[in-house]
Amino acid sequence: MSLLPAKESLIVEFKSDADRIPDSELIAAVACFANAEGGDLFIGVEDDGTPTGLHIRHQDVIGLTALIANRTSPSISVRVERLDIGGIAVAHITVPKSESIVSTTDGLVQRRRLRADGTPECAPLYPHEFAQRQSDLRRLDYSALPVVQAVVSDFNPLERERLRLLVSRYGGDSSLIGLDDAELDGALGFVVRQGNHRVPTVAGLLTIGKESALRAHIPTHEVALQDLAGTIVRLNEFIRVPLLDVFERVYEQQFTARLIEEEMQVGLFRVPVPNYDRRAFREGFVNALVHRDYTRLGAVHVRWETDGLVLSNPGGFVEGVTLDSLLVTEPRPRNPLLADIMKRIGLAERTGRGIDLIYQGLLRYGRPGPDYSRSDAHNVVLRLPQANADLSFLQLILDEEKRLGSPTPVDRLIALSELHRTKRLTVSTLSHALQKEEGAARALLERLVDAGLVEGRGSHRQRDYTLSAAVYRKLGRPGEYVRQAGFDPIQQGQMTLQYAHKYGRITRKEAAELCRLSPDQASRLLRGLVEQKRLTLHGERRSAYYTAS
Repeated sequence: MSLLPAKESLIVEFKSDADRIPDSELIAAVACFANAEGGDLFIGVEDDGTPTGLHIRHQDVIGLTALIANRTSPSISVRVERLDIGGIAVAHITVPKSESIVSTTDGLVQRRRLRADGTPECAPLYPHEFAQRQSDLRRLDYSALPVVQAVVSDFNPLERERLRLLVSRYGGDSSLIGLDDAELDGALGFVVRQGNHRVPTVAGLLTIGKESALRAHIPTHEVALQDLAGTIVRLNEFIRVPLLDVFERVYEQQFTARLIEEEMQVGLFRVPVPNYDRRAFREGFVNALVHRDYTRLGAVHVRWETDGLVLSNPGGFVEGVTLDSLLVTEPRPRNPLLADIMKRIGLAERTGRGIDLIYQGLLRYGRPGPDYSRSDAHNVVLRLPQANADLSFLQLILDEEKRLGSPTPVDRLIALSELHRTKRLTVSTLSHALQKEEGAARALLERLVDAGLVEGRGSHRQRDYTLSAAVYRKLGRPGEYVRQAGFDPIQQGQMTLQYAHKYGRITRKEAAELCRLSPDQASRLLRGLVEQKRLTLHGERRSAYYTAS
């Protein structure tokens, strides 16, 4: 590494060593990084990024490795390298993210975080935050912990009956219905034994606990219901009842009351077309309840807005899940016991792939996909867009499902939806949308070509795809196929020349937009016209443009 980062960040810190940084400060900075996302520590650099060099006592960078290992608990193995920045010696320490909580041997425990103004700092990691950190690292199931101050009488008998009814209503594990109360509590992990006593778990109290017990023992549990129309507040309610009661109030009452269904004729049957898909909302809502961080204050929010429905929960994505891996990461619940309870009751997808149902519930109706872009390290935010259904696209999907004899797989739905929305698709673009490698995207597109749903043009890396003529005919837009199928090279050349004659010049970007080509395809078209001496190139790279010869 020859250059320093531009500035400090969550994963970069500079430390001046002009007066020799104290060992305690160096060790604290390393532990701070290890308790967050890991990062790069540069010794011998001022806060503004100016290298000023290592103190003579730190010239032996190998010694820093041993110092850090000996002064952290558990010991951290770092990589230290000496850099030469313009003749000035700097130490670069690469700190890995720790899979456990790290302290200095003096007992100092800190974590790296961002202040409100976006600048980084090392802040104390307090004992009450240990469970949250271990839960994020999936080293601890907080929902399975016993609540030592609680007793079995803190369970509400009416909630057990509600549970049995929900199992029957939503097709859950029917073996639960015939169990007596003690057997049910044991089967679902509502209690753990401590000596001769049965002690409620966090998950047990959350699921069937009395409201008073929840307020006393799990004060972080709260659900907010809001219905906003611009500045008009139609509903603003905060509830702290057990999760099964929450589910019925939100899903079966509030959501159902706002559900609007139209119908379309498909053959001999009429198919309902809802403004929001039931399963998509249910999965999104149950996910918010199950995956929220119950060690952190804050409410699960269900908010109806003018242009969509927003579900959010405290606690960012669990370790290993990012915005770019939502569709492909194996299920990783923050609270495994609570997640298992919801699956056995029948409220959540048993495979753990509820995210697929959320995508399917939007895309099959020709609507935009779910939007998680407002999520951050502290909250997961899911927005279900409010949009009119495209009935012709739904008809296409229903026809495909009839042909296949099964629901349309989410990958295929994403591909068809992207083609329907963007009109033209490359392997690279679909790869990003699927969150899979390009080989998988290419194979999917070629299968769609074989099925007669898609047409491909070009070869290898320059190959792109559009919906087929048959599909555009089913969608009732045959003229759109002619526009999107593009023009043959002769037509593209004529259009480009006409543009250059009329406007005096043409750029690659203008040629790409005019002929609906990729930048590389436009470059090849323009080079061909230059070789034919029909266009003349002026300038280079970004400043290049072409005039008629």
